[in-house]
Amino acid sequence: MIVIAVVIIVSCSDVQRKPSRVYMPDMAYSRAYETYSVTEEVKDSLKKHGINFSNLPVPGTIKRGEMFPFALLKDKDGDSTNYVASKQIPNPIASLDSVQSVESERLYLVNCGICHGPKLDGNGPLYKGGEGPFPAKPATLVGDAKYEAMPAGQMFYSVTYGKNKMGSYASQLDTRQRWMVIHYIKSKQMAGKAGSSNSADSTAKK
Repeated sequence: MIVIAVVIIVSCSDVQRKPSRVYMPDMAYSRAYETYSVTEEVKDSLKKHGINFSNLPVPGTIKRGEMFPFALLKDKDGDSTNYVASKQIPNPIASLDSVQSVESERLYLVNCGICHGPKLDGNGPLYKGGEGPFPAKPATLVGDAKYEAMPAGQMFYSVTYGKNKMGSYASQLDTRQRWMVIHYIKSKQMAGKAGSSNSADSTAKK
């Protein structure tokens, strides 16, 4: 009983014990760096100590839950290879049900309508017929042959990486949502063409 009591007292005491050697200290004691938060200066400082920490995912990896990965990377400045290649990538979402159609419209209005306008005519609140805070008219998605002819994959590239004055929306919309928005835009373009064709036919008959 005395021996057991001594063991309990010693084991519960505040005596500081010298820890033994750690076989893999990097795994036992992780460095507290937030992903995407390390600056270039910090990286350079770590490299001087032999620590190659990029705080970026390995190229080619896909985050958990990603449904429609996009294989093309962003072109370097002055290059347009992947932007051109994106024309060949079709929209993996062939159709939307009624609920998804409503959601795709909502996503467009929330993220794109402020520039391209609720009617996709390039006259959103930021432009407002030239009276808004943004001086340059955004792209007219419905009614401009250039954008109506633009393939879905190229639109996806622009939304993912940004193009000209438009920044990237990859942090606001996941890949599935981006494809849904593009599906919505393409459906509006088709509806606009059908409406124009019907108007032309009725005028010709008169």
